[in-house]
Amino acid sequence: MIKLLGSRGASAVMGMFMLALGSSEAVAQDYSKLTANPAAVQALDINAAAKPLGNVAAPVANLVQKAVATTTAVTLGNGSVVQAQPARSVTLQLAPSITTEASWLYKAGWPLYALVDKYGASAQLDEESRCMAVAVYHEARGEALEGQLAVARVIMNRAASGKYPGSWCGVVRQPWQFSFVNPHSGQFPSVDEASASWRHAVGIVRLATANIVPSVSDDVLWYHATYVAPSWGRRLSRAQQIGAHIFYRA
Repeated sequence: MIKLLGSRGASAVMGMFMLALGSSEAVAQDYSKLTANPAAVQALDINAAAKPLGNVAAPVANLVQKAVATTTAVTLGNGSVVQAQPARSVTLQLAPSITTEASWLYKAGWPLYALVDKYGASAQLDEESRCMAVAVYHEARGEALEGQLAVARVIMNRAASGKYPGSWCGVVRQPWQFSFVNPHSGQFPSVDEASASWRHAVGIVRLATANIVPSVSDDVLWYHATYVAPSWGRRLSRAQQIGAHIFYRA
């Protein structure tokens, strides 16, 4: 080794060897001191009651699920961010707007009868809209669709006028206003919901409430059939005649 490293190299190697030997002896002495103390040895024991960490996939899945379930921040139209009720899903399904769609179709040239057929098929009505559809059905189902639409608009105009009940059902059920309604009980006669007439009434009401097709003006609150001549008609201003009905404004 002396021949290979030279005297100086051999001295360096021997120095490193003695340093390592001294460190090992120091560790051995420290360990001997620990083994002589049973309390210290017990402190180094492994905790057998400790539970293993297990598979990390489950905790990660739980964290992901919790993050999705509690994502409730929503942004308002003014830019404010608020917390809503916890939602289990962020997928939204928005119903198409009849106002937007029907307005586009009407401007594109769809006639009233085509729109009525489209929006009268398999449509669900709320209570107020159903009251108006029943009125259109019984009052004007033998009329052209333009006349049926005008009847629906009169009901809406009355409810908004402040001179009549403020709801569509209230307007229709008001005693002695519509001949098909029982004036004492406010009950309606039945309708044939499988008929084309009912389907047309439903379509008319949906279009009327969405204000898609122009009809009588907002101040038209009365009408009567052409085959009668009520005295109140002489006190009002005649607006127009549509089919077998004459419409009036104050």
